[in-house]
Amino acid sequence: MEALDLARWQFGITTVYHFIFVPLTIGLTPLVALLQTIWHKTGKDEWYRLTRFFGKLLLINFALGIVTGIVQEFQFGLNWSEYSRMVGDIFGAPLAMEALAAFFIESTFLGIWIFGWGRLSRGVHLLTIWLVAFAVNLSAFFILAANSFMQYPVGAKFDESLDRAAMDDLVAVLFSKLSLSTFWHTISTSFVVAGTFMAGIAIWWVVKATRAGNEEGASVYRRAGVIGCWTVVIAGVSLVLSGHHQAQVITEIQPTKMAAAELLCGTPGEGEGAGFTVVAFGECRLNADGTGNGDSVTRIIEIPKLLSLLAWGDTGAQVNGMDVAEKTLDKAYVEAGDLTAEQAEALNFIPNQQATFWTFRLMIAFGLFSAVLAVVGLVALRGKRLSGSGFLKSWAILSLPMPFIAGAFGWIFTEIGRQPFIVYPIVGVNPETHLLDGSVNTQLSLSTEAAVSPVVSAGSIWLTVIAFTLIYLILAIAWFYLMKRYVAKGLNIEESIPEVKADNDESRPLTFSY
Repeated sequence: MEALDLARWQFGITTVYHFIFVPLTIGLTPLVALLQTIWHKTGKDEWYRLTRFFGKLLLINFALGIVTGIVQEFQFGLNWSEYSRMVGDIFGAPLAMEALAAFFIESTFLGIWIFGWGRLSRGVHLLTIWLVAFAVNLSAFFILAANSFMQYPVGAKFDESLDRAAMDDLVAVLFSKLSLSTFWHTISTSFVVAGTFMAGIAIWWVVKATRAGNEEGASVYRRAGVIGCWTVVIAGVSLVLSGHHQAQVITEIQPTKMAAAELLCGTPGEGEGAGFTVVAFGECRLNADGTGNGDSVTRIIEIPKLLSLLAWGDTGAQVNGMDVAEKTLDKAYVEAGDLTAEQAEALNFIPNQQATFWTFRLMIAFGLFSAVLAVVGLVALRGKRLSGSGFLKSWAILSLPMPFIAGAFGWIFTEIGRQPFIVYPIVGVNPETHLLDGSVNTQLSLSTEAAVSPVVSAGSIWLTVIAFTLIYLILAIAWFYLMKRYVAKGLNIEESIPEVKADNDESRPLTFSY
């Protein structure tokens, strides 16, 4: 394998692994803050114990997220040095803001929250966890803004004197239509992940405690289970709406991605509309005249005109197929002098079709497990009921990893669908016909092949791929062991609720109870 292939594999593996922890931290922190808020308002012991229980799990996950995230930034400067040279002035700005502002706030106040039990007033201590919840979401915003620039490079211009991109409008970079849509969708995903996590663990304990005859304990876990289920329901609705909005934005700004995601070989005629394919195999080809050829694609289930309705809100609207997208990009790069006609014809601007098609659908399929858990859980626990159902207990455990897998497939779809670009060109769309108007900003685009470091060898990347795999395997085992241990241990019923001591009390050692 060449350095380019290995660099892509390494970044893909480390990113997917890192994203296991990210959505749980983003969503679980506000939920832990909510549990503590209820304890603060009601003064009931069970809410304190639930806060500490899920707080332990949050801290374990938070620590692993930090460790695995550090590796990402080093790869930009090492394996992808040409990418950093070309767009580092823009891409680095939101990442620097994330580190200096968001991460500083979340790490500082998380430490205060950990050590502040019994040392701070309950109101001040509650404020610290809400500041952490705010900061982790702010952190996500800056990182997603940086990624959205790669997908839709607005707010920048090409500096001829420097031979690289330069920042032109920071506000445009941070608040582009794609970054806002992506942030909305990612935060919704995070709350689905965290809600499923809380509901799955709590419902498992409800069934276990009910079967053991411990109705008091089951009643405490039921509270967390209901909160988790309602979180999934509310966030799930937001996830569907944000996903629909994001798909509409991507249809406009990344036509090759959405054409591959639907295996839309040819652009339908005016008024015909494009159908949505549920299951399909094979790949589209282009005919000699550049028109789409879908004869090699086997479509199992197709819903006529649905894709046009989802993309543009009109069943008869035209949607850019692979033929129009490929020809538009070919022509733009030839006219810009970046490629000859022969090179453009040989180069394929369409991403891996089957990978893009199926990751999009697997993302949705695995997400449905959370929806079923939320509905079944709310029905089983309605009216303060407790359940000893074996099916409910099994489904709660089965559902736990599913939103994590769905999120991973979502990011694989996002990144693979952008290929062969690491920075996708800005394309123009005719608002009346919904088709590409031929205008393409090629100066800010960057191919993945041109972004890799010219001096890092394949052997060096092989070494780090193996090393990271082994290290991450050890971390994964440690994470799973700790999570399983504390989940199986359950609530600490015997733990006393800390009392706030006076500032001049010298008997307050700096202790850490977790």
